[in-house]
Amino acid sequence: MCINTPGSVTCVCPRGFYGDGRKDGKGCIKVTKSKSKTIILTGIGSALGFLLFLLMCFGLYKMLKKRREKMIKEKFFKRNGGLLLHQQTNEGALGKTKVFPSQELEVATDYFNESRILGRGGQGTVYKGMLSDGKIVAVKKAKLVEESQLEQFINEVVILSQINHRNVVKLLGCCLETEVPLLVYEFMPNGTLFELIHNPNNEFPITWSMRLKIATDIAGALAYLHYASSVPIYHRDIKSSNILLDEKYVVKVSDFGTSRSVNADQTHLTTLVKGTFGYLDPEYFQSSQFTEKSDVYSFGVVIVELLTGQRAISMGKTDDDRSLATRFLTCMEEKCLDKILDPQVLEQGRMEEVLLVARLAQRCLNLKGKRRPTMKEVSTELESFRISQMSCSIVKEEVEDETVFEAKPYIIFRY
Repeated sequence: MCINTPGSVTCVCPRGFYGDGRKDGKGCIKVTKSKSKTIILTGIGSALGFLLFLLMCFGLYKMLKKRREKMIKEKFFKRNGGLLLHQQTNEGALGKTKVFPSQELEVATDYFNESRILGRGGQGTVYKGMLSDGKIVAVKKAKLVEESQLEQFINEVVILSQINHRNVVKLLGCCLETEVPLLVYEFMPNGTLFELIHNPNNEFPITWSMRLKIATDIAGALAYLHYASSVPIYHRDIKSSNILLDEKYVVKVSDFGTSRSVNADQTHLTTLVKGTFGYLDPEYFQSSQFTEKSDVYSFGVVIVELLTGQRAISMGKTDDDRSLATRFLTCMEEKCLDKILDPQVLEQGRMEEVLLVARLAQRCLNLKGKRRPTMKEVSTELESFRISQMSCSIVKEEVEDETVFEAKPYIIFRY
């Protein structure tokens, strides 16, 4: 069948034939079985070849993508201080700290969903996550990719890898292959000491014995950092919001981003002033020299928070009364401590015990660092106060039991 076209003609062969259908050309040639097989095999071969080409292209794309992702992760690892961490850890490849893949932490936090946020701080945001094994963790994500903050993150990994204490938060691992570094900690379900003191729960009031135990445990952790760890460590940012509480309300000192290790013969660190107003040692603020007694001052403010239930800085007051430490020291000098104490402390605590703790806090807040006690002395004193308090509680219970027993009427049976 031929169709005329301008200046030419187009012919189509009938079914079972092939060719151009022209008399002056190939004409129409009948398709034989062998020729049919050849055409079919040629078509299949062409299809398979094209499919193989597509598979090769896809494999090459995946390989290049994987290589690119690896290069990006290596770039982030170096930028996020991985090499610095490698140098500072004693055992080389991140020591005993587990390195989490970025994908696992993304899945654990539902891709850092805002509903998972536990808190925000100066260094970053903390998310609640669940690992593949079902373990609940807290994932700390850096806020900004700045060199100073990266140093704080790496410093926190190095510091916490050296510490093993029941009252210091445990670092489970880190991830440095993401755009910003991630740190993974054990999860603390009961928030911070700041929330416990300043946002009280009527169903679970913070008792005097609980306050004393919290103060004792914090002091024990700081004494360990100063004297019992492999190298002395100054925390440099002790405050109630950096004290976490586990499911049994056991305290865990956290946030070691600004902490520093010092040599055994080193008496102070000369650094830019870092810390939180209200907890900052006035001597350090003036001299820029941070000593172990600077941590003692900050801890003294935390004790006063526990005693008074008031914030370290009260924005609604005048400049002179804004500092809790200043108001407390004034009350101690004027012997009007009862005016500043928390009502629950007045109600539940024995006045002798409360006064002893208050005097210890007064010594910790001495403006001259040399006159402050060491954290080891503070820990020992608080431990003795607590043992004494527990002994008094036991004696009181025994006396009450005896009183109840003696008060029971005697019934005389007559036979």
